[in-house]
Amino acid sequence: MKTLRKLIYNEILLAVAFVILGFTALFFFFDFVDELQNINHNGNRYELKHALSFVVLLIPNHLYELLPISLLIGAIFVMARLAQSSEFTILRTSGLSPGPALRMLLALGLGFVALTFVMGDYITPISSKYAQLLKARYLNEISVGQTGAWLRERNKEQHFSVNVGKLSPDGQPLQIRIFEFDANGRWNSLTQAASATIDNDSMWTLHGVDKTQSVRDGDHPSIQHINQAELKWPSNITTEMISVALLNPERMSTIDLFQYIQHLNDNDQVAQRFEIEFWKKVFYPLSCLVMITLALPFGYLHFRSGNITSQVFLGVLAGISFFLLNNVFGYVGNLNNWSPWFAAAAPGLLYSALSLGAFGWLVLRQ
Repeated sequence: MKTLRKLIYNEILLAVAFVILGFTALFFFFDFVDELQNINHNGNRYELKHALSFVVLLIPNHLYELLPISLLIGAIFVMARLAQSSEFTILRTSGLSPGPALRMLLALGLGFVALTFVMGDYITPISSKYAQLLKARYLNEISVGQTGAWLRERNKEQHFSVNVGKLSPDGQPLQIRIFEFDANGRWNSLTQAASATIDNDSMWTLHGVDKTQSVRDGDHPSIQHINQAELKWPSNITTEMISVALLNPERMSTIDLFQYIQHLNDNDQVAQRFEIEFWKKVFYPLSCLVMITLALPFGYLHFRSGNITSQVFLGVLAGISFFLLNNVFGYVGNLNNWSPWFAAAAPGLLYSALSLGAFGWLVLRQ
């Protein structure tokens, strides 16, 4: 069994590596062509070497997205080729029953589950962060659209709505507006700052502060303007939370997403979208098990020389449909307020049932 496992694992790993190499080269080319428009644009310092570095830093994110589908394509190719050459039939007659075959491939799938988790939770967030900071360093800032990011902070007596317009090259917030309301929802003040430094002790240091506040003196309220060079503002909003709100949540780590969801829930904000993304991050590595299970039935098919390509193509389409359905369920679950874990797990459970059903039918038929 050890020799058999080594044979199949080596074949699948080699095929998966070849598929990943092809996909990575393709995405590298597309990303590089897209970055050419930023080189020396409007006199910036963004040069060819910076564009190449930025594209290289995007590779871990592409690997994270490509690992399950590459595993499916590589495993289908190997299993179909073994079936066509009757090698898998010989292995079956030599004592490889369906149960051990399934367990053997699932063990390989667990290795890819661990690799996908490490890529998505540790390597991809770090590389994406450095990619954004590299681009910001030479393009001056990270733009976040017309409205920026909106976050809320509250305590027993005050409510704050915080707007961050941009991020600096080192990840600190720029163009900040802080709207303060009392417990009854009445506006108290508007604090505008050019920039801020977020300390680890839940304290913001606002720079270039222009504060407009309401002063209630009996029946004669008035407006007061205050200008300060610096102002301390206690807040539990971290740079990671701002990054989640501003940047793509799919590129954040599971822990950062969880902390941001807790912050939204503590401030009575809707967290449905981010909860779905959190559970998708949790279940996405497990899709490697779904992919390897989808590939196993191809070892039990009888291929002729003319139809192996079409069968492999159909298997690849099945894998692509899984990822499309995974995205669709996320949007549909958000619109229909489904349970976040169900919206994230349903495609995997459905395709696992279908692949195991196809596997069982082929085993029983033969």
